[in-house]
Amino acid sequence: MPPKSATRTPSAKKSSASTLIGTKSVPRDILLLVGTRKGGFILRGDGKRKNWETIRDVMVGSMVHHMVLDPRDRKTILMTERGGHLGPTIHRSTDFGKTWTEATTPPAFPQGAGRTIHHNFWLSPGHTSEPGVWYLGTSPQGLFRSEDGGATWSQVAGFNQHPMFNEWVGPPEEGPPGGPTLHSILIDPRDPNHMYVSLSGGGVFESFDHGADWKPLNQGIVSEFLENPTAEYGHDPHSTRMNARDPDRLYQQNHFGVYTMDRKEGVWVRIGNKLPKGISDHGFPIVTHPRNPNVAWIFPNEAFPYARVPHDGKPAAFVTYNAGKTWKRQAKGMPTKEGWFTIKRQAMNSDTRAPLGLYFGTTGGQVWASRDEGESWTRIADHLPEIYSVEVAEL
Repeated sequence: MPPKSATRTPSAKKSSASTLIGTKSVPRDILLLVGTRKGGFILRGDGKRKNWETIRDVMVGSMVHHMVLDPRDRKTILMTERGGHLGPTIHRSTDFGKTWTEATTPPAFPQGAGRTIHHNFWLSPGHTSEPGVWYLGTSPQGLFRSEDGGATWSQVAGFNQHPMFNEWVGPPEEGPPGGPTLHSILIDPRDPNHMYVSLSGGGVFESFDHGADWKPLNQGIVSEFLENPTAEYGHDPHSTRMNARDPDRLYQQNHFGVYTMDRKEGVWVRIGNKLPKGISDHGFPIVTHPRNPNVAWIFPNEAFPYARVPHDGKPAAFVTYNAGKTWKRQAKGMPTKEGWFTIKRQAMNSDTRAPLGLYFGTTGGQVWASRDEGESWTRIADHLPEIYSVEVAEL
């Protein structure tokens, strides 16, 4: 795909790059990178996380499923983008979104693969020992890798051409309402060869050899829509997260519940069934505390028939402090009624401050923030397009 014209390059409307770099206040700032159905938006919060402003809009009109700051250099942002007529691609910025450069070789399935990328869905920076390496998950399910900071992309053949690939992912026309996706690309911080990916649908898969070979990791998951509910693969994880303090502690928000795993044991254990009576453990995002492997947050939806809205229109996060043995409702500041929005799987995240900050974006175009680990919430942005993702960038 040839580079796009200059008319698609966004400009800074409210701030220049100099307000983000080269000043003593920069380390205290937080950026929220918000991907939406109609463009990307960058919000900046001050050091106290009290005052927020939208400092930039990017590719307005295009689908932006994900924007991620590279934590290895803290200046490079990669962004997925799909224009109305020009198809899916990747863009890169090194000046906090003021200017963007399109990938010279965007991700693509090879001719004859029987699959065409509808949109690029999930971006993950590679291991700290591999600067410039990025991974991408697509819809329909595919895994791609860049070794030059996102300029060129090639498929991870060990996954995309695995002998079991077609059985794992199923036909491209099947999958969730938003399309089948590969997401939750997790790199073990202790070992760049150890990776996880999740397929919606398909399940969780693991590699110990840098992506050359993969095996399902779904023992303990029960999916009622499968002919064999405990099958080795075919499941629908909505989001899978690895704890930063203890990478062997995994959490998963599945279509059929909330699970956790001690990787040393290798079995998913359902913990969402410990939620208060009347609250289902169906939802999309899950967030784990970067300093405490026993703490995690979810945002439940109504159960059957999977209305994908908060229970009774009363949105709330739920937190566990003991790896799922008990849960606490957190809704102070949120609507007490008529809150009929959904939070998508990429749209809830945290910073690393103390106390922890939590952030989520809604299908109604609102961004909410908590400065006290979910005890209270404030709406910090409104009237955006439907929000697909919220990523936190600490400068």
